[in-house]
Amino acid sequence: MTNFLTQITTLLCPQHCCRARAFPSIRASFQNEENTTCSRRKIVTTFVASSVALTGLQYQVIMKTPDALAQNWGTRSFIRERFFEPGLSPEDAVARIKQTAEGLHSIRDMLESMSWRYVIFYIRLKSAYLSQDLKNAMTTLPEARRQDYAKVANELVDNMAEFDYYVRTPKVYESYVYYEKTLKSIDDLVALLA
Repeated sequence: MTNFLTQITTLLCPQHCCRARAFPSIRASFQNEENTTCSRRKIVTTFVASSVALTGLQYQVIMKTPDALAQNWGTRSFIRERFFEPGLSPEDAVARIKQTAEGLHSIRDMLESMSWRYVIFYIRLKSAYLSQDLKNAMTTLPEARRQDYAKVANELVDNMAEFDYYVRTPKVYESYVYYEKTLKSIDDLVALLA
C-alpha cells in the first residue's frame, strides 16, 4: 500500500507541473517574409493571368458559333439568348425561323409518345424568341408581301399559343389539331421568306 501511495504522490508532485515548458522562439525575418510575399504575388498574378486568358479563349470559341444555331445548345441557350444576346440580324432571324420549322416537324415523336413536359418546354422556348425573329425577318421582305407575311405570322403565333394551351391541359386530339395547324402556318411563313 505504501508503494501505491508513493506512486500517487510522485504523480501529483508539484515538480512535474511547474516545469517551465520551452516553446521555440519565433523570430520574424523581414527579408524572408518579403521573398514569400513576392512569390505569393507571382503565383496569384500567374493564376489570374492564365484564368483570364482561358476565359478569353472560351469566349472566342463561343462567339465563333453562328447565332442561328443557338437552339442546338439546349437549356443554356435560352438563358444566353434571353439575357445576353442582342437581337439577331434579319438574315439570322430568317435562318432561325427555318430551324424552328424543322424543329417543330421533329417533335412529332414526342407528341406520339405523349411526352407533354418536353413538348411544353420546347414550345415555350421557341415562342420566347419567335416574336422577335418574326419582327426582324419582316424587314427582309418587300413592301408588297408584308401584309401577307403579317397575316401568316399572326396566325402562327395564335396557333402556337393554342397548341401550348392544349398540350398543358393535356387534350390529345386538340393538341394534334393545333400541332398540324402550327406546322401549316410555319411552313407557309417559311415559303413567304424563301
